[in-house]
Amino acid sequence: MQTLNVRHVTHYNYANPVEFQPHRLMLRPRDSHDLRLVAAELVIWPPCKTRWLHDVFGNSVAIVDFLEPSNELRIESVLTLERYGMGTLSFELEESATSYPFVYSSDDRTDLGRMLDGHYPDPTGELQAWAKQFVAGRPTDTMALLTDINNGIHQGFAYQVRHEQGTQPPLETLRLGTGSCRDFALLLIEAARALGFGARFVTGYLYDPALDGDGPQAIGAGATHAWADIYLPGAGWIEFDPTNGTIAADNLIRVAVTRDPSQAVPVAGGFTGLVGDYLGMTVDVTVRQQQPEAIAA
Repeated sequence: MQTLNVRHVTHYNYANPVEFQPHRLMLRPRDSHDLRLVAAELVIWPPCKTRWLHDVFGNSVAIVDFLEPSNELRIESVLTLERYGMGTLSFELEESATSYPFVYSSDDRTDLGRMLDGHYPDPTGELQAWAKQFVAGRPTDTMALLTDINNGIHQGFAYQVRHEQGTQPPLETLRLGTGSCRDFALLLIEAARALGFGARFVTGYLYDPALDGDGPQAIGAGATHAWADIYLPGAGWIEFDPTNGTIAADNLIRVAVTRDPSQAVPVAGGFTGLVGDYLGMTVDVTVRQQQPEAIAA
């Protein structure tokens, strides 16, 4: 178990006071067997009213209504979390799912629903052909297949920080050979769906042990991070991070899971003002391990 502190600050600046429309925040994780929320603090300027809800996926969402105009907007989220690792990468799949292809049960297919379907156009089958190249034979080992696709993205594509909003369509990532963590996660999700797997998008944070002087440097630390969940009977949802080429890594801090990246924006909202009022924004994310207090002898 690791105790981690996450600080996420989003700061917008404007030339003149503007009126803020309601904002939607996805910054607070939910407790589970692998992640325990110990403490959470949300500080927002200007003054506002905040209400909480669970979205259709069960994520914790804050809806913020602002009470007055301002020439700045500052949202600071501070979390203390306990992250429990699996301790092993030996997944106990149901016997029927150990080899690909396999068929989900009727209940699983109903519950997975649209997470089984591709969401982005693939008119000539380019994405499907790319995914099928990893199928060594029929049958082939299920975990080996998914591991190869995950590694194929990690090793075959160049990571690039993108400041544009949104996520690249998978075909664009394939053709460019570059992308951000969100782009790589979406490519893996759509490739898995093209092969018949249920997959979903995950947004959260990445703890980089190198920042605490321990372990190799991870890609994507210092910002929000994204990866993919793929559903396998018997093992459930398994985390695949193609940006770093890892599976079920202990340093992934899940905040929200959605069907599509557009549903997993950490801070979303608008403002009413004059042309040229918006001056820019900064995002600062730090994730550090909390050292246990020394026990007096």
